[in-house]
Amino acid sequence: MQTPHRYDVLISEVGPRDGLQSVNRTMSTTDKQAWIDALVAAGLQEIEVGSFVSPKLLPQMADTAEVVKHALHQHKGVTIMALVPNLRGAQAAMKAGVHKITMPISASRAHSLANVRKTPKEMVDEVHNIAALRDEIAPGTHIEAGISTAFGCTLQGLVPEDDVIALAAACVAAGVDECGLSDTTGMANPAQVKRLFTRLIAELGDKAGAAHMHNTRGLGLANCLAAYDVGTRTFDASLAGLGGCPYAPGASGNVVTEDLVFMFEAMGIRTGVDLPRLIAAREALGIGLPGEALYGMTPLAGLPKGFEPHNYH
Repeated sequence: MQTPHRYDVLISEVGPRDGLQSVNRTMSTTDKQAWIDALVAAGLQEIEVGSFVSPKLLPQMADTAEVVKHALHQHKGVTIMALVPNLRGAQAAMKAGVHKITMPISASRAHSLANVRKTPKEMVDEVHNIAALRDEIAPGTHIEAGISTAFGCTLQGLVPEDDVIALAAACVAAGVDECGLSDTTGMANPAQVKRLFTRLIAELGDKAGAAHMHNTRGLGLANCLAAYDVGTRTFDASLAGLGGCPYAPGASGNVVTEDLVFMFEAMGIRTGVDLPRLIAAREALGIGLPGEALYGMTPLAGLPKGFEPHNYH
């Protein structure tokens, strides 16, 4: 996806959705809103604020419509995004007025059946139905597909790269505006990331979307850099790596936004994000989830002496 000139890469903050739905406790609506306000104040241009799913399955996300309303009202010019797993969720998201919906489509048949009780092919059919609904009731809404388990699956094991690319192409044919790749299980390595994103960009062109990497085995930043090197310009990350990781106890799941921003800024690659304000946003997160483990090497070490964004390289 093309990014405006004020930044070279787009950092898509997914903590309020991916992070919060991965922890057991539920953050209050007021605390969520304060956290999102702090993220916007740091300069983030795209924020995934929740998911439209059954509150019985994920009570942490029961107030998503209210959170979306606040974000839309308070923060003009910021892309407000929500995850939807099905047509019903998409209808609720469009009714709430989100700018962008994202759909997780698993390349692993085993994971897809376990996660959404549908095969990958059935999920592509669902994408088609959602795109048709969008065209009918909310033509301005952007639809993104994220190919889950693109780099491997804890249930199936290896996921053939041909299957990943074919599924991405099928999602675009079904009507999505962009399609990215997700390292759901933290299995990816930089060589594999370069191969797959090179193929994705060759197949989809400007409809190739975000890199959603996990830090489960310590390769999150390396994998983001590998994706950048072959042309990817949108990256998902979570403040403080919120969400933990169900696959490796004690390891952070999502890539830490603060570390990702530091890496790019230190290389002279503009993110449009103010690092001190981003680090300060951890306070709002800590107030909303007291005692929750917060990850990140940059906040721990602090910024290097003389560090200036776009000038430290």
